[in-house]
Amino acid sequence: MVIDFHTHTFPDKIAGNVIGKLQLLSRSRPYTDATAGGLQRSMKEASIDYSVTLPVMTNPGQVEKLNTLAGEAIPHIQETGIIPFGGMHPDYDNYKAELRRLRDLDVPGIKIHPAYQNVDFDDIRFLRIMDAASELGLIILTHAGMDIGIPGHNFTSISQIHHVLKEVAPQKLVLAHMGGWDGWMEVEQDLAGAPVWLDTAFTLGMIEPAPGTDRTPEESMMMTAEDFLRLARRHGTDRILFATDSPWSSQIRYRNMFQAMDLTPEERRGIMGENARRLLNLTLESAETL
Repeated sequence: MVIDFHTHTFPDKIAGNVIGKLQLLSRSRPYTDATAGGLQRSMKEASIDYSVTLPVMTNPGQVEKLNTLAGEAIPHIQETGIIPFGGMHPDYDNYKAELRRLRDLDVPGIKIHPAYQNVDFDDIRFLRIMDAASELGLIILTHAGMDIGIPGHNFTSISQIHHVLKEVAPQKLVLAHMGGWDGWMEVEQDLAGAPVWLDTAFTLGMIEPAPGTDRTPEESMMMTAEDFLRLARRHGTDRILFATDSPWSSQIRYRNMFQAMDLTPEERRGIMGENARRLLNLTLESAETL
């Protein structure tokens, strides 16, 4: 079983506009049209069984609507292959009740994005949200490291992550982009082995520029297979989650890269799906075949 733990989709009516703006901001090529249908076609091509979809809530007014959509999608996981997460904005006031609502809807977790929400990861607002979510058994997935489209400030730095682990110690914290996008040497030195999961989203190979943009080779190179294996094994491959960041990475290309990587059969099974299944099964009982 293959589970992609980090993907994004948008409603059909706005997907084209949103993806157009984001690709110019990030100077990165999208590999689907960013709709749910586009993701499902990509999953079929790449032989991916399930994809976790993650909302990014840029204002508190989006919280209830997007979380309701996630709850409505939960009963359809078996037919769609899409596992929806909810989300939370640090300026949403009634966060405890909304997190309980997500739990009651069987939504397995929430996504937060400190960079897009313009609040540092260890801000008291996020600490309160993560503490409440952890008490409810929800998975918390956060962007980690620099954001490709928001240069200049790291809203989820290694030091902030350590502060959160000290103050809140969330039981199911997933750090996207192998713990810190574009800061993988520091992750290997100062974070590997911490009680968190790392996802592989948008970390391997070269970034392909969006049409009409360009990138130098230095700007385009992410982790090599050797860099990834070293970090993954130092952290513990039982806490690494296969993830692509679709539409920003090609699911089939990622699947092929992992098939070619020098992993043991046990490591490959864990990273490609078993680790995610173990984590999701703690909170997601509606997907019986996971």
